[in-house]
Amino acid sequence: MTVNVYDLANELERGIRALPEYKAVQEAKTAIAADATASQLWDRFVASQEKIQVLMQTGQMPSQEDQDEMKELGEAIEGNATVKAYFDAQQRLSVYIQDIERIIFTPLQELAN
Repeated sequence: MTVNVYDLANELERGIRALPEYKAVQEAKTAIAADATASQLWDRFVASQEKIQVLMQTGQMPSQEDQDEMKELGEAIEGNATVKAYFDAQQRLSVYIQDIERIIFTPLQELAN
């Protein structure tokens, strides 16, 4: 019997979307969009994170100023229940994603050994 991996992948996608953890991330994201303070904080965080990623990809280290900004944003996020709820929900969902990645990539890792 031949297994259609595309059907399995589509079934997995539907399963992920049905997870309560996935729905919690969606709801938390909607809550950020509805809260001007949380939305502004989120936008600042994303911009700062992108800036640091660009630096790292070009082989540069973030400046002390950049590091201080990320620390400040982290503290602000901890103090903002709406954005913190989003990060907490993402963390819970990431447990599933890590397990799924491990399962999917095991056969490929076996080929490399």
